[in-house]
Parts: sequence; structure tokens; C-alpha cells
Amino acid sequence: MTRARHAHPAARRRPQSGFGLLEVLVAVVILSIGLLGLAGLQLRTLRNNESSLERGMAVVETHSIVEAMRADRTNAINGTFNIAITADPPTGTTFAATAVAAWRANLTSLLGSGASGAVACNGTDCTITVQWDDSRGTGGSSTFSVQTQVQL
Repeated sequence: MTRARHAHPAARRRPQSGFGLLEVLVAVVILSIGLLGLAGLQLRTLRNNESSLERGMAVVETHSIVEAMRADRTNAINGTFNIAITADPPTGTTFAATAVAAWRANLTSLLGSGASGAVACNGTDCTITVQWDDSRGTGGSSTFSVQTQVQL
């Protein structure tokens, strides 16, 4: 006795081979989200690197004015190099005036047009401040400053 085999219609279908369109679409969406996250991370890294470079340049510039002050220590102790952050650069022909004017010009060329610097000496104790617009690196805060205290 042979039995007739009646296969169920679903069993006659071929087994799935390969990916379906929906699976490929989900994989592409997940990959796209990951790549967008990576691009955002890269952008933030570039902004922070630029901010770090500007901070390093500000420190280098504080050292340059300190070296000029040490070259003319007597006038630095007497306050000839002193300048407020909002004051215009000096226009005189003395060493102190030309050094401060050149220092301020370097600050604006390296850190942007809003950059400025201040020197405040009280005898041999001096504080040098460099301030500039760092809104790209700090995420909204527009001014950043570096302060260096030295003793001549």
C-alpha cells in the first residue's frame, strides 16, 4: 500500500537564498546613522584641535612679551610695558612701545581680529593676559583668556 504524499503548499516553496530588500534597507539605514555619527565626531575633533592650537599660540605669545620685558627689565619694573586689555597699542619709538605694539599685532594675526593682550607689572611681579574669540572651540562661549604670571 502506497500512500500518496500530499505536500503542504508552503513546503513546496524554495528555501530563501540571499537577502531580502527590507533587510538591505535596514542595514543601509544603520550604516548611514553610524557614518553620520562618525562625521560629527570628526567635525568636533577638528574644532577642538583648532582651539588647542590657538591656546598654544597664546602661551607662546605670552612668553615672547616676557622675553622682551626681561631684555628691558628696568623699564618693565617701572611699568613701561603695562597696557590694559582694551587699550590701543602704543605708538612710541621706545623699545617697550615697539615691543608691545608688535606683540599686539602678532596676537591679532595669529588669533583673529578680536584678540588682545594686557601686561600688568607690580614691581617684578607681572601678569600677562591674552584674550581672543574661541566660540568655535568652546561651543558658544565667545571669549577665552590665558593668564601667565612671571617674576622678572
